[in-house]
Amino acid sequence: MSDLHLGEHISRRFNEELEEVRSKVLHMGGVVEEQLANALRVLVNDESNLARDVLEADAIVNSLEVEIDEECTRIVARRQPAATDLRLIMTVSKTITELERIGDEAKRIAKMSRKDMDGVLNDEVRGELTHMGDLVREMLRLVLDAFARTDVETAVTVVKADRKVDKKYKKIVKLLIDQMSKEPDVIPAVMKIMWAVRSLERLGDRCQNISEHIIYMVLGMDVRHIKLDDVLADIEAQMGPE
Repeated sequence: MSDLHLGEHISRRFNEELEEVRSKVLHMGGVVEEQLANALRVLVNDESNLARDVLEADAIVNSLEVEIDEECTRIVARRQPAATDLRLIMTVSKTITELERIGDEAKRIAKMSRKDMDGVLNDEVRGELTHMGDLVREMLRLVLDAFARTDVETAVTVVKADRKVDKKYKKIVKLLIDQMSKEPDVIPAVMKIMWAVRSLERLGDRCQNISEHIIYMVLGMDVRHIKLDDVLADIEAQMGPE
């Protein structure tokens, strides 16, 4: 095989390896999406039979994280990628960590004791929880789509959406605090709901983190710890006019 053909073969194989890794990340994301959907059904709709599915999926997510991380390490050692390819590997490594943690939060939500919350999760809080859960599920769906298409615009949409999740979190917490002040005997049960709401808020943060990694992968911009409005201005300047 000539040097030219050898180089083309190596380059083609490298691209195939990168695509395989990306596909595994999206598969992992799909498992986590289902985990989250089932966990929310356990919490809001009292479908406790799904809790086992969430816990079993956690083992799959953990296994995928290890598998993908090991593959990234092999690629770096064997291919010594540079520039865009290196940013992709770094983004994959950070994204699977965030997805694993999203799975952990979903597991915590699913393990909430429904018996302890009977009669405490009133209709108003249930409705707000449902809405918050829908917001977070949409963030996760969009961020996986942004990763699949290396789409900065969608990643920015997810960053913006986290503001809505934070606002909803504060509203639910206020409702729960009001409930505890009026009914001190329900405080232990309401605190369990509070922890579930806190997990949902963290899920939004995790999705935002993945979005920031995607922005770094595509544009080479590290937008962590920068105010949202400044981030958007920087991205618009980097991408230029339509």
